[in-house]
Amino acid sequence: MLRKSLILKIFDGAYMQRWNDKLRPMELIELDKQAHKMVVAYFLGNFSSAEEDFSWMDLIEGGIFDLFQRLVITDIKPPVFYKIKEDREKYLRLNEFVVKEMETFLTPLGDEFFNRFKKYLFREENNTTQRVLEAAHNYASRWEFALIENLNPQGYEIEEIRENFRERLEKYSDLPGMIALEKNSSFRSFIDLGGHLRFQARWSHLHRIPRTSVLGHSLFVAILAYLLTLEIGGCPRRRYNNFFTGLFHDLPEVLTRDIISPIKRSIEGLDELIKEIEVEQMERDVYPLLPESLLPEIRMYTHQEFSNLVTVKGKQKMLKKADEISQKYNENRFNPRDGELLRAIDRLAAFIEARVALENGGVSPEFQEATIAIKKSYSGRKIAGINFGEIIADF
Repeated sequence: MLRKSLILKIFDGAYMQRWNDKLRPMELIELDKQAHKMVVAYFLGNFSSAEEDFSWMDLIEGGIFDLFQRLVITDIKPPVFYKIKEDREKYLRLNEFVVKEMETFLTPLGDEFFNRFKKYLFREENNTTQRVLEAAHNYASRWEFALIENLNPQGYEIEEIRENFRERLEKYSDLPGMIALEKNSSFRSFIDLGGHLRFQARWSHLHRIPRTSVLGHSLFVAILAYLLTLEIGGCPRRRYNNFFTGLFHDLPEVLTRDIISPIKRSIEGLDELIKEIEVEQMERDVYPLLPESLLPEIRMYTHQEFSNLVTVKGKQKMLKKADEISQKYNENRFNPRDGELLRAIDRLAAFIEARVALENGGVSPEFQEATIAIKKSYSGRKIAGINFGEIIADF
């Protein structure tokens, strides 16, 4: 069962500063970096998904486990961490510490999930899935470095860091997705566009701590969606769709910005108009950047993100109630996606953002109003077998 302690632990990633020993154009946050990494991993994974040793479930969980590890070893700088990794015995001892620190948070999710976490940390060999994740990690980190290297042209370690990235990325240059990125500037532009969601702050008109970005929020939703889908026994394809819908559901906001819900609701028809504009701009500016094979999924993740969808006899079908998926369509062949569940998780994430802001001294009445409204809206409600009233009441 997903508990408050783990939800808040994941949210701790929004506090973690990256590159804080360098002059930066903006704060670079761990949660955002991990989100951008999973955007890259999704792209690279689609070019390697036919490989026998590639697994989408392992890729998603590997990304989640990497974040858990970073949440524990937050104070270790990357160069030091890589040196530790080179010493197998020291790296094992470090991961033993990570496991011990995370045990209390993860055991409520069940022994199987916790054992997979331990197995991931203590793995000895890399398969295609792991190479895709590592390539995505280095690509997203190199993207960050590009933001700061011009501000530190003669800075300490800059030349060494630049060369280290070149060497590390070279190790993955044989991956089909990396070859595609090298050859096609449009694909690189899509990855770059995803990264731009780091520049857009949630609740941007209000002062709050921590300030989360749209991209960091998206990963928070994606992880909660995966863990809750796992809790209700969702089939692998359902977990896949729910995770990546969470990750990409706010992608259109790179074109329209994060327009807060009260404004959308206060003017009749405005929400629908914004949605129409998002669709038009996505069709014009974003979809042409992607391989055609990814378009059906990305459209589902961005256009109908809160609809319950299944595919029956080759045709997509919209369901009125989330419970129908568990009752009739919880199989890979139906390609299920829980839109109603994702909407509730998106609201849960907003509740936590507002609640934490209040606890950290936020004085804006909007935070109090948001927590009260969301708590009231989900009081006693079960969606797809998840009792959201119980989860929110725990806060």
